[in-house]
Order: sequence, then structure tokens, then C-alpha cells
Amino acid sequence: MMSVERDASPNTLAAYARDLADAEMGVGAGGLMAADETMIENWYAGLAQRGLSPATAARRRSAVRQFYRFALGEGWRNDDPSRRLDAPKQGRSLPKVLSRDEIDALIQAVSRRDTASAMRTLALVELAYASGLRVSELLALRVEAVRRDPAWLTIRGKGGKERLAPLNEGARAAVRAWMEVREAQRKPLPSGALPPDSPWLFPSRGASGRLTPRRFAQILDQAAADSGIDPVRVSPHVLRHAFATHLLEGGADLRVVQTLLGHADIATTQIYTHVASDRLAQVVREHHPLAAPKPPTED
Repeated sequence: MMSVERDASPNTLAAYARDLADAEMGVGAGGLMAADETMIENWYAGLAQRGLSPATAARRRSAVRQFYRFALGEGWRNDDPSRRLDAPKQGRSLPKVLSRDEIDALIQAVSRRDTASAMRTLALVELAYASGLRVSELLALRVEAVRRDPAWLTIRGKGGKERLAPLNEGARAAVRAWMEVREAQRKPLPSGALPPDSPWLFPSRGASGRLTPRRFAQILDQAAADSGIDPVRVSPHVLRHAFATHLLEGGADLRVVQTLLGHADIATTQIYTHVASDRLAQVVREHHPLAAPKPPTED
């Protein structure tokens, strides 16, 4: 149902599978189909005792509740034992973000290296920062999408929804350079013909045939270290955060940023206004003449 009716992404399906498997093992004999309210509530209470975060507990609650709603609708059960589960209280942490100077330093550090690997890294960083793509969207880009040097990419995001993602000149130049290196890496076969080209913009020898999020994170760790930034502060998602925050700092409309990020709910986008506001307030405190502390006057 999640796949066919809701067009859920492979990542979403995998997350639901993990959450339901945890519940299946945690409720006791008979699993979810035989569990009563007490068994479900005991399993749910145990999530906090196991040290799981409120966000993880909320996700598992959602998966179990949707499972029982589906089972009820299909006639598999005549009750919903999860109906009394209360959502855990959780504060929403502000996203980590890099300053514009730090983004520049990251790009400059990668640009100083003239290798195929560096060209790929530069294209990844420039694309992520210029367009605000999710890491899954970035690594799923096909080579045909950029072959004609477009100014916009058509992205199929969560829920199968399509949106346009902008590319600035820096990103387009980095992609053009990577495309040249990528093509040069295709060594002729003994017959003299070129091997079949990978459909992915960032191919890999792994099972998926394309770069994985884990490998991209490792690449960013090295780029951050080369630029003098703590690698803990840099990740693929941080580049997306920087894209959104810097747009808002520059005066972009919140609805526009929502559309560019592919957020279904503007409340998800609004968290970036707090980050941008905090940064702007800091700039005022540090640079406005009336914000500076006054020197003590002599009696």
C-alpha cells in the first residue's frame, strides 16, 4: 500500500520496515497481529528506556499506528490497540549550518586539487549548495539530466512530487568539468569500443552502481578537514541547510524557499527563519555602532 498508493520512496519503505520489525519483535509472542493494547503500550514505553530519541519513538509510533489503521480497514483486526499511544514531547533542534565564508572555504579547498576525485567532489558540493537537493536526490541524478548544461534540474522528490532546482554558474561549471573527467575515465575495450556508460552522474563500482550517501559523507569529511572546518559540522544535509538559510538571509520569500526545498508543509521550512534571524541578530550586535558597549564615563 505504501509503495503503490502513496508512492513512498525506497528510503521511506525501508524505514517503515525497520520500525515495524522492531515492534514485531518487541510486543512479544504472536507479534503485531496478536498484540493487545497493554502489549503495544509496554513496547512503546520501552523505547525510551532503551535510550531511543523522542524523534525515533515518534516515527515508530507513526509506523505502528498506520499499520493498525490499515489492518483495521482490511478487516484483519476489529480493533486498533495503538489508539492510546501518545506522541512523545520533543523540542525541535535548529539545523546545523555553515556560514557563507565557510562554504567558500570548502569550495576553495576542493578547487585547489586537480584530480578526478576532486572534480567529482567539487561538482557534488556545488550542486548540493546551489540547489538544496536532498542527498538521495543528488546521488540519484542521471547523466542525461545535465548533458545539455541546464540552468534548472527537474527533481522527483518525496512522494513522487516534481520540482525545479536551480543551478548557478559555479555549479554548472563544476558539472561540465566533472563530465569531461567522467568521460575520460571510460577506457576503450580491447576491441577499441568504449564500454557502456553508467546512467548515473556519479557512478560507483558498488552494488547500486552509484555513489552512496555514506561515501559522500566521507568525501565531505576530507574536504572539511582540508578547508580547516571541523568535519563534525559538515554533512550532505548541512549543505542543504546552508542553501535554505543563506537564501532567507538574502531576503528570499519563505514560500519560494519551501518550493525549492520540496517541503510539503511550510512549517518544516519555517525552522530556517530562526537560524537566519539568529545570524542577523548576531551581525547587528557585532557591527552596529549603537550595539557596541559604551566606554565608562569619568565622574
